[in-house]
Amino acid sequence: MTQTSESLLERAETILQRLEQILPPVPKAPDWKSAIAFRWRGLDRPERLRPINHPKTLSLSDIRCIDRQKTIISRNTRQFLLGLPANNVLLWGSRGTGKSSLIKALLNEYAGEGLRLIEVDRHHLVELPDILELLENRPEKFILYCDDLSFEADDASYKRMKAALEGSLSGLAGNVLVYATSNRRHLLPEYQGENQEAKYYAGDDLQCEIHQGDTVEEKISLSERFGLWLSFHPFTQDEYLEIVRYWLEKLEVLPQDWEPVRLLALRFALERGSRSGRVAWQFARDWAGKIGLNETQ
Repeated sequence: MTQTSESLLERAETILQRLEQILPPVPKAPDWKSAIAFRWRGLDRPERLRPINHPKTLSLSDIRCIDRQKTIISRNTRQFLLGLPANNVLLWGSRGTGKSSLIKALLNEYAGEGLRLIEVDRHHLVELPDILELLENRPEKFILYCDDLSFEADDASYKRMKAALEGSLSGLAGNVLVYATSNRRHLLPEYQGENQEAKYYAGDDLQCEIHQGDTVEEKISLSERFGLWLSFHPFTQDEYLEIVRYWLEKLEVLPQDWEPVRLLALRFALERGSRSGRVAWQFARDWAGKIGLNETQ
């Protein structure tokens, strides 16, 4: 081999190495039997869909004081599993009221019937078409789970999600639904000035019709892609204490003298400015830890 040929080969190898660094990695096929929950990591990762080996083991019976929401989303999920018409679901409202926990409990309840969950971060929503293509011919039923979903006013990625939910030529496959949680009902920030864009039209019967401005219409159009809206509101004091008692009993540390612990639980919530299910669970863990520590000393 001549010196010129060797030089050309070396240059070709250098170019190939640079191309390998630029080109996306060859995707690794998901091991669907390895888990019931997965996390989408992005198109630029070799393992685009990573199994979640230790998902939370909540059951539907652990979800307290939101029976109406639990009944509705459980029914919708059963319809989905049976191949009947079902809706995408938006769970919105106060923090710590069980929105995310309810979806995780659904997975544990219905995993034996073929339900699977894929967690998708907001910044990966632009890759929804690629996710849907991956799931299209699978026999399982998939919930795409978007936790704490919200968009800023200048974030255009919500348009991609809007098209995927309804309006795109492709749309969702028959084995995919989207369940999203958010603190915002319409997923986007709303400003007082936008209400001033609304126009009023007087009809022949002297009734006024209200037409929202373009800005408000655009924001509502995304949340309306979800066929079911479930609202979650702050718990009352009695509901908060009921959740505290439930977890103390489940952790086997519920005392016979409830009143002192009740007062401590209320103080715990007051310090955090929230009477939520999350705070109730945190108090129960704190109390159980103290009891265990005292028993070991």
